[in-house]
Amino acid sequence: MRSLVRSASLAIVIAASSAVLWSQTARPPQSPYLAPADNLVALRSSRMFDARAGTILNNQIILIRGDRIADVGPSVQIPPEARVIDLSGATVLPGMIDAHVHNAGRGDSLEMKTIVMVQSASRDLEAGFTTTVDMDSRGGFGTVDLRNAIAAGLIKGPRMQVAGQSLNQRASAPYPNPGPGAYAGFTEGKNINGPWLARAAVRESKLHGVDWIKIYTTQDFVGEELDEFKPDGSLVASPSLTFEEVQAIVDEAHRMGLRVACHTYGGEGMRSCINAGVDLSMHVTELYKDDALVNTLLQKKLPIMITIDDLAGLDSGDKRLLASLGLTGDKAVTRLRMTELTFRKLLKAGVPLVFGSGAVAGDGAFPHGKQADQFAWMVRWGMTPAQALQSAFMPAAGVLNYDWANRVGSLEKGKFADIIAVAGNPLTDVTEMERVKFVMKGGVVMKNELASRPAPSTAAR
Repeated sequence: MRSLVRSASLAIVIAASSAVLWSQTARPPQSPYLAPADNLVALRSSRMFDARAGTILNNQIILIRGDRIADVGPSVQIPPEARVIDLSGATVLPGMIDAHVHNAGRGDSLEMKTIVMVQSASRDLEAGFTTTVDMDSRGGFGTVDLRNAIAAGLIKGPRMQVAGQSLNQRASAPYPNPGPGAYAGFTEGKNINGPWLARAAVRESKLHGVDWIKIYTTQDFVGEELDEFKPDGSLVASPSLTFEEVQAIVDEAHRMGLRVACHTYGGEGMRSCINAGVDLSMHVTELYKDDALVNTLLQKKLPIMITIDDLAGLDSGDKRLLASLGLTGDKAVTRLRMTELTFRKLLKAGVPLVFGSGAVAGDGAFPHGKQADQFAWMVRWGMTPAQALQSAFMPAAGVLNYDWANRVGSLEKGKFADIIAVAGNPLTDVTEMERVKFVMKGGVVMKNELASRPAPSTAAR
């Protein structure tokens, strides 16, 4: 037995020594998507958005070392060896955060699904979303690999946190009978049927490497005609989990260091999520009807995400789109109105509203890269342009796992150099956010469509 232990120890020492030798003699090439340790860049900005105060600061300099912001302010000294990027005339902002996207979901083969996932991530980054949360991989845990590949610099994309596959069925369409059913493939084939199976599902998801647990507590459609509305105009909102199951999921996830997000429209499912302390309840279309539940949100200091692109974007007037979703024009307007009532009520009450689009893979109704159109909706529904912008910065950073609010969401010393710029002033025209011209992630320029300017002389620094 001792000789076996010694042999194992020797093997570990040899392996460790080999790893050190390899790292000294054959380092892999530097990824073009990751900043080298000696990266030194200075950004000049005539207008910079202060994400915390919601105001514009003039004539700021952002100094970047490696992938972090080393200093920021009007009188920062620029080292002579720094590369200077002059963004005068543009408005500089932190990289935006979309806390609800779906990178996967299109393609008949694993290869095509992978290609589409990569495309979705690239589109988000190009649009200025330097951090995203994938809220349901549509089966499997490929989004974990996507997140890891981006973090390793293998491919281009935003920083990501992921939920993997959700823990229970969405029930948005009938399943064949007999057939695989709603539960096949979900968390190793286990149905969330009781608190203990719910806890087991959370533990298995943790082993797959997820950052979030995603649950659906409201079924979207019930009935042969897939009608989400009752005759009186209210939502069907059939609950798909019990309160005890939701409580067990929240408790186990928090024990495992994970956060929980909940898809819900109304009724018992919505009340279960909020009362159980789910970290982020999403959609909540009927919340405007429940004053007591709004008070619970305030007492528990819980945020809400209303995916406007997902819910209200149906007001586009595209009859073909509405028909493809099984909605008549009247139903689309009804859901739009409910969404607006809830948004206005939560805004007035002071509930934190987090930016999330529900962007889907491919070129459907609300694709990746287009989600900044939500800012105009927010302003239309009562927010100031500054409030709308802020929803994609510190409130969104605050819901991220692992205290990422200390890393992203504002342009401050010590945070990642995730920086975007638009040509105009978004406080004057919020639709400027739909036309991001400059994107930097971790100190590396990923996109620059602004007119280049000559760097000032050393003497002028």
